Amino acid sequence: MTTKVTLREKPISKGRKSLYLDFYPPIPHHKTGEPTRREFLGLYIYDKPKTPFDKEHNLETRKIGSSIRQKRENQLNKPEIYSQYEKEQLKIKELGEQCFIEYFTKLTKKRKASNHDNWVSALKHLENFTTGSVKFKDLNVTFFEEFKEHLLTTQSMRSEKMKLSQNSAASYFNKVKAALKQAFKDGVLPIDLNTKITPIKEEETVREFLTIEEVNKLVKMPFEIPVLKDAMLFSALTGLRFSDIQRMTWDELEFIKDFGFFIKYRHKKTKNVEMLPIPEQAYQLTKGKSNPNEMPQNDLVFLGLKYSSHNNDKIRNWLLRAGITKKITFHNFRHTYASLQLLGGTDIYTVSKMLGHRSLKTTQIYAKVVDKSKRQATGKIVLDL
Repeated sequence: MTTKVTLREKPISKGRKSLYLDFYPPIPHHKTGEPTRREFLGLYIYDKPKTPFDKEHNLETRKIGSSIRQKRENQLNKPEIYSQYEKEQLKIKELGEQCFIEYFTKLTKKRKASNHDNWVSALKHLENFTTGSVKFKDLNVTFFEEFKEHLLTTQSMRSEKMKLSQNSAASYFNKVKAALKQAFKDGVLPIDLNTKITPIKEEETVREFLTIEEVNKLVKMPFEIPVLKDAMLFSALTGLRFSDIQRMTWDELEFIKDFGFFIKYRHKKTKNVEMLPIPEQAYQLTKGKSNPNEMPQNDLVFLGLKYSSHNNDKIRNWLLRAGITKKITFHNFRHTYASLQLLGGTDIYTVSKMLGHRSLKTTQIYAKVVDKSKRQATGKIVLDL
């Protein structure tokens, strides 16, 4: 059936009219695939032209609208009149009109856990920079260099008094680069723009951790939230993240005679399924029966476990009472596990597997901390020469 395309005008604000195409029968919308009869052209004319300039504007704009109408009608009803090159150019132009922010939002919704939070933060900074909209056709290296500068100079969304850290800026910018890479794979971008853009260099951070002596001080020191204390010590003994500990149920724990206790679980971040051996002391912190199979299998192991930035003040006071002045949060107990394992002689490959890292490069950060500790240890023995 032939599709009829008509150029129409719709009154809008400030005495103007918007030009749009009317399709009959309806055609699939280029984004949603749903049937539609309208396609607004982004062209405007004056409803009541007052000056010769207004009249000339209306005349030229209507000519442009008529030309677009004819092209769309040919495209729909006589596709053979277009060369392959022209068809490709039409497709590129159509894709270029899509909004990059909307595309980034869709990718963000597919992310989960902490990765999702980082994508959300990146999206908010992108929306602030673009005022909420930017078309794919307007993306180029200059645009992203300016966005990079924006991230490196903007304020943190957590506090107006703080500048966004360089590592946070690097993380958010990497999410944008990942979106560009995906857009090229999806055919929305005609070129792999991601490869033309350099990332923000991360600053080397200090992974603070506790010594075994400090951990033992905390074992003896009472804490006002017992379940949170047990979970932190559990992390120090197993290397698990807070999110993995919080959602852990009894059916994920298993005792195998002559081998000990194990956790069967899927990493929330990497999605890898693991059988992670844990020490008996870690199991004791769960307050469970001698065999985890005797516990209600679908119940949470650390029932009522919650954690927020507000708890960091409580943790800080807890450490001070134990004589520890280091800046420690829940996640530092995972750092403690990794660092103490490497200091104890466990090879970096095993530690990497126990932490669920996808790359040894991530675990090597802890190796640098251990090397520094070893260098400091050499200076503790001083001879009177």
